[in-house]
Amino acid sequence: MPERTSYDAVIVGGGHNGLVAAAYLARAGRSVLLLERLDHTGGAAVSTRAFAGVDARLSRYSYLVSLLPPKIVQDLGLRFAVRKRTVSSYTPAVRDGCPTGLLVGGGEARTRKAFAELTGSEAEFTAWQGFYGRTQRLAERVFPTLTEPLPARGALRARIDDDALWDALFERPLGELVEETFSDDLIRGVVLTDALIGTFATAHDPSLRQNRCFLYHVIGGGTGDWDVPIGGMGALTDALADAARRAGAEIVTECAVTGIATDGRTAEVTCDQGTVGARRVLVNASPRELARLLDEAPPPPAEGAQLKVNMLLTRLPRLRDTEVDPREAFSGTFHIAEGYRQLEDAYQQAASGALPTAPPSEIYCHSLTDPSILGPDLVRQGYQTLTLFGLHAPARLFTADNDTTRDRLLAATLAELDTHLAEPLADCLAHDADGRPCIEARSPLDLDRELGLPGGNIFHRDLAFPYAEAEPSAEDTAPARWGVATAHPTVLLCGAGAPRGGGVSGIPGHNAAMAVLEEG
Repeated sequence: MPERTSYDAVIVGGGHNGLVAAAYLARAGRSVLLLERLDHTGGAAVSTRAFAGVDARLSRYSYLVSLLPPKIVQDLGLRFAVRKRTVSSYTPAVRDGCPTGLLVGGGEARTRKAFAELTGSEAEFTAWQGFYGRTQRLAERVFPTLTEPLPARGALRARIDDDALWDALFERPLGELVEETFSDDLIRGVVLTDALIGTFATAHDPSLRQNRCFLYHVIGGGTGDWDVPIGGMGALTDALADAARRAGAEIVTECAVTGIATDGRTAEVTCDQGTVGARRVLVNASPRELARLLDEAPPPPAEGAQLKVNMLLTRLPRLRDTEVDPREAFSGTFHIAEGYRQLEDAYQQAASGALPTAPPSEIYCHSLTDPSILGPDLVRQGYQTLTLFGLHAPARLFTADNDTTRDRLLAATLAELDTHLAEPLADCLAHDADGRPCIEARSPLDLDRELGLPGGNIFHRDLAFPYAEAEPSAEDTAPARWGVATAHPTVLLCGAGAPRGGGVSGIPGHNAAMAVLEEG
């Protein structure tokens, strides 16, 4: 039960953004109540013992960290850390009838050699270095702005100070830049994958949703690195909840919010436990849920486009490409059926209403970098985790029969992986206490049902470029300046659907808290 009848801030939803906002506001001396409908906080950033009787805590939904600013970790005094992966990616391939692949990592000389052996020259590696050198400079300029008031479009363009890159990433479909820069189909595909995580689009989509997704995937931390959370994703949200409580925030779980009412000056939040007053309400939920709580017309439907699979193995499978150690191949991002043409073919098939015949996906092994998520006995026996994220699996494919379609897509995805393995993956799967294989899959519709992600969209809606179209004016409110405003002065959006939201970042939570504190 809430301890009071009124608070300075009531936060709806206990995902990581809501916890960030709660911790900042409580540390500033505000009275804070956070309400969460589930029996735990963390939202999509949780660790779970997914398999009966098995001592493995997997990051069930979100699983890597890129966009979380060190500033938030430092400001809130979080006991949380990430670890770098020594290998960026491995992409298996077949050239001239022989199994081979591209390993990116292990130092510049090794990566250069891998490019040359795959493509026959160093030209693609030189192009790769130039391409990612430019995106790193972009990251260094853009990432710091994410925890500042939302810049105007012109101001961000001036800050980037690279008109050609601005035009290529902010004005034209990403496919044009990829095709201008690279010649090899496989390398083009590896680059494009960052534009398609949870985003159903082609390289040449005129909406540029693929560009926006790509941008957020290459600016994280000012480097674009995707790091492993030590202890799993739950370690982050547990640390955030502890920080919020230590600062004085009140957290009530198993308490669903059913409505928000506001007269423009104050607000009331109705939940399972009654009604509480608030000077400000911060909604750590989707725009769809915000509209429902306010009894307003919903926004345009959102759609997710991914298959999320968690696995526990007794050992890593052997590869057909014997030149690469599986411990290296799976420690980075292992790309499956993600050549440039393959990605386009999969998109076209899914857009026509069919499951892709060669489903694209990417895998990584958390436990190679951070074995702490496994119990000591599993570590001694050599067990490993695998996390798979499938692309081009839009929610529309699952509406007729979610369970059957999910199972069919999972089987096709694993069959595609098996084409690059020297042994079936099924032979390596661990079994739980009831004798069942340790594998679980989630479709977009599953994610909607379990987490409230609209249509299973992991970003709540299409990502937005991190700028405001108009120049700021004297009439702008603090929530507008920080990019967290809604149509109601007392209600702020602090979830992934806010501008500069998406991914495990805490940025919308930080920005909503800064807007509240700026207003006084």
